[in-house]
Order: sequence, then structure tokens, then C-alpha cells
Amino acid sequence: MPEPTHPLDDLRLREWTPRSMLRASATAVDLPHTPCIDIHNHLGRWLTEGGGWMIDDVDNLIRTMDARHVDIIVNLDGMWGDEIDANLNRYDRAYPGRFVTFCQLDWNLLAEPDAESRLIAQLEDNARRGARGVKVWKSLGLTFRDDAGALVSPDDPRVVAVLRRAGEIDLPVLIHTADPRAFFEPLDACNERLDELRGARGWWFGDASVYPAFDELLDAHARLVLACPGTTFIGAHVGCAAEDLDRVSALMDAAPLYHVDIAGRMAELGRQPRRFAALVERHPDRVLFGTDIYPAEDEQYALHYRFLESADEGFEYAPGAPIPPQGRWAVSGAALSPRLLPALYRDNARRVLGL
Repeated sequence: MPEPTHPLDDLRLREWTPRSMLRASATAVDLPHTPCIDIHNHLGRWLTEGGGWMIDDVDNLIRTMDARHVDIIVNLDGMWGDEIDANLNRYDRAYPGRFVTFCQLDWNLLAEPDAESRLIAQLEDNARRGARGVKVWKSLGLTFRDDAGALVSPDDPRVVAVLRRAGEIDLPVLIHTADPRAFFEPLDACNERLDELRGARGWWFGDASVYPAFDELLDAHARLVLACPGTTFIGAHVGCAAEDLDRVSALMDAAPLYHVDIAGRMAELGRQPRRFAALVERHPDRVLFGTDIYPAEDEQYALHYRFLESADEGFEYAPGAPIPPQGRWAVSGAALSPRLLPALYRDNARRVLGL
């Protein structure tokens, strides 16, 4: 006689969308303690399908910013050449004081002769056009190759020379190296971000025959920062290692001009809120507010304020999502001391941006 079936026998993970039974306090934090600067966001058109602008209606974005007390958004999508001018015209010049645009560099030049001098010339041209900083994306270290076909590491001497020059001309460098550690781990039952990687399969870098290891990339990130002592760095996504705040804090101790933003990592920080609060206490002048939510959304700003300012426990970091995108857990508020909030929300960014 066959064994009776159980309702759970054939339930697949993707079909499991649990609803929390926790009954806990919910604090509405509609406005930040201090009007803020979002140091990490995307307003341009290089990340959109079809090449359209990330923001269709800039006036509506301004209304959202005003409603949530966001003074300035840093746009990391300026790119180079005519594209930096297009971004400056659409944002910085059209709405003075509300946007700051960073350029990027065409690291494909590394595969051509005289790459170092050509990249420095491009950097200087971007600065003359009005770029206020440099964004370095994770592709440096993962995909770009030089004229010999070798993968270029973030601490390659040519990269060091270019980013030292950024410091000499007072351009801060916001750098994203690698990705969450789980993206470099095997795709097996132990990987905590299988849901995310199932939906974004190009984000898995665990093939050691193609990509460097996570630790190799983060070690190169640290060597780059230390090789450019005159350049102000912002380590994107909590120093590119939100899962290991001891590692992040050690680099901040070693490099006085190394800062981090919190963009895109509420899910990671919210499962270690006390450790995150300790990081802010130790480095109050070098942790910056940012969201990496694009297009920028009204409710996401309020959610970030709740995380930073409340002591709420066990709440959703992606309300309404049947499966949390970055991991199947809830978060708790960091309850940062009010004395730390003006620097985190605004003052550190004002200093870094030269405002």
C-alpha cells in the first residue's frame, strides 16, 4: 500500500512565501533626523533597457526629494565625454544644488596602447566638463582585460596611477569591488542567496576558472586604497563587504580617507544592527547615507529612515515582496544615537563632495 502523501512533500522552495506571525511595534519614520544626501543612486541611462533615462519625470523626483527631505542625490551615471554633459544638463545644471553627477571611465582602454595616459586624459576631461567624482564599477576586477589579455585587478599599477590622479584634482572615488560573498560561493543548498541568483544568473561569479575569488578581490581593493593615500574613497555597499564589518573597519582604521556608504545593504546591516551601530560609533565621520534604489522611490526613503533611527525588530526590508530579494530574513532597526545622525545623513557627504 503506498505511503500517504504529505502537503509538504512536493512544495518547492520558490513556492514557499511565508508570512511572519510576529507581532511587534512598527515605528513610522517619515522624515530623517537631518535633511539628507543620497550619496549612491542611478539617474542616467546606461543601466536601463533601451537606453532611456532612469528618471522619466525629474520634477516628480524633486517632489519626492522635498517630501522626504532629501537635499541632494548623487548620480553615478555620468559616464564620460558627451554623456557626462547630457547628465549634467538634465540634472545638475537644470536643478542647481539638487544633484551631483559622477563620471565613470572607459576601462576598455586598458586593452589598448598607452592606456594609463589615455585614462588620465579622460578623467581630466570629465572634470573639466563638470564631473564631481568618479564611480568605479565592479567590472574592474571581474571582466576588463589589458592589451596582453590579462584580467586587470583593482590594484593594477595603471589603475593606481589613474585614481591617484583623481585625488590630485580633488575628485572623490566611489568604488564597487566584487559583490556579495554568496555570489562567489557554490550554487548549492548552502548558498543563502539562491533566490536572488535564480533571478539574476549573470551575478554569479563562483566559477574559479573565470573569476577571481571574493577574498582576492577585496584584498586588491584594500591595496588600491592604501596605494592612493591622497585620494578620498567611498567603498560602495559598506566597503563591498557588508557581511564582514570587522574587515571593513580594519581598512577604515588603516586608511584615513576611506569612507563607506550603506547603499543597497539594508538587508545585510539589518541582521547585525548592533554591529553596524558599533561601526558608526567607531567611524562617525566616514559612514555615508545612500540607497542605491533606482528609480528612487518615496517609500524606500522612509524605510531607510526607519532602519537607521528606530529600534523596531523583525520587519520586512522589501515590503510586499513575496520572497525577500536578498535573503529570506527580516531586519531590525539600528537605533543609531541622534548625535551620530547629522554626520551620517548629510555632513560627511558634504565634506567629501566639497559642498
